[in-house]
Amino acid sequence: MMNFLLRAVVAACALISSTHCADNAVAWCYDQPTCNDATWSTIAAKYCNGTRQSPINIVSSAAKPDSKLSDFTFENFDSKSALKSITNTGQTVKVSFGSGVKVSGGDLPEAYNSLQFHLHWGNGSSIPGSEHTVDGKRYPMELHIVNIKSSLNGNTTLAVADSTGLAALGFFIEVMSGDATGQPASWKTLTSYLANIKEKGNSVSMAAGISLDDLLEGVNRTKYYRYLGSLTTPSCNEAVVWTVFKEPIKVSKDLIDLFSTTVHIGNSSSPLMVKVFRNIQTAQAVTTQATDSSSTVFYSLGLVALSLILGRCL
Repeated sequence: MMNFLLRAVVAACALISSTHCADNAVAWCYDQPTCNDATWSTIAAKYCNGTRQSPINIVSSAAKPDSKLSDFTFENFDSKSALKSITNTGQTVKVSFGSGVKVSGGDLPEAYNSLQFHLHWGNGSSIPGSEHTVDGKRYPMELHIVNIKSSLNGNTTLAVADSTGLAALGFFIEVMSGDATGQPASWKTLTSYLANIKEKGNSVSMAAGISLDDLLEGVNRTKYYRYLGSLTTPSCNEAVVWTVFKEPIKVSKDLIDLFSTTVHIGNSSSPLMVKVFRNIQTAQAVTTQATDSSSTVFYSLGLVALSLILGRCL
């Protein structure tokens, strides 16, 4: 029991990372039968047994077009000094941001301040561990950027009591094609810190040099899915506007494998941190961007005109 408590006690706000945390700690874990995600609906029943739980399997063909889903505005995602610290929480690896990082647009109800990102993974690149799936496909990893309504001034107690108090940006991570190693350079820099946070509670400052844009390089951030869901760890508060981007981040296999071979869930003699993801929950209504019908019409008219011209030339 003592080993369980040492490895599992954490508040829901530990993943949100704020000075205004709700005082609703619950003991949970990923790896033990007494506290893994199969038990969360019992040990944290108030929310984890709710009706809009995350993560979900996204059925792409069932996602309804929504013309309100506009492009996002990402403020200071290009800052090379916004990533301040990296921490082994015992359940994930978390990177905390400095002030001034924000996201707005995308039919969010207001601007949101970006607090941190953390990751979910399975066991190396061979055993996938993303939380969300698309048409049943699970990716090797998933990155979550956690954001809070700007009007709440960092108060997560208020945020988790608001049905749209938090906005999470989810990015799948898949293995880069070919035999590349140490790529992209931004992820090589990020994973270089893992050796300094092998044990739970280890946290180190990050030097200026990489930005969120660098880590998200190659992802088209205008293509995404949207649904209303929850935190994916206890207390599973149903307070999250989820945005799951369609295009994955491409990272070389060797860097993906470092997460499950370097960091531990406790001290250096404890098990390695593997399979840190919640299983799929009940499906929710998912929307996606509406097709630009005007572009389709003009494209079709252009093809007709071209065929007429070619017909006259033959």
